[in-house]
Amino acid sequence: MKLSTKGRYGVAAMYDLALHYGQGPISLKSVAQRQGISEHYLEQLMGTLRKAGYVKSIRGAQGGYSLTKEPGQITVGNIICIMEGPIAPVDCLLSTDAGHDYCQRAGICVTRGVWAKVRDSINQVLDSITLADLCQEEKFQGDE
Repeated sequence: MKLSTKGRYGVAAMYDLALHYGQGPISLKSVAQRQGISEHYLEQLMGTLRKAGYVKSIRGAQGGYSLTKEPGQITVGNIICIMEGPIAPVDCLLSTDAGHDYCQRAGICVTRGVWAKVRDSINQVLDSITLADLCQEEKFQGDE
């Protein structure tokens, strides 16, 4: 299982906005430069995050993007779910009716429980890390 650039860059962009939280709107150009992301691609990602209600855009010369919530209220799991959709190492975990849409064996599959535990563990980790946590790690690394 691999995250796409949408998920990874979405987290990086949100982290950048969290580092500058409370400083007003941050230009996409500056985020793109600091994070090494194409400005055009970043525009697409921000559109997704804006529609989900996690960032707001301000137009004009002093415009840019800012978080709609405090960094401590946004988890990496929130961002990954918005950008990638639900995490599931196997398709049968995506269905709400025991996976019958994806696999005829879902109801009797011995390994389905294993993959559900993997999914739950990944979600638990991603949901336990906030943007504020990432910003704190940056401060600690900067002190070394």
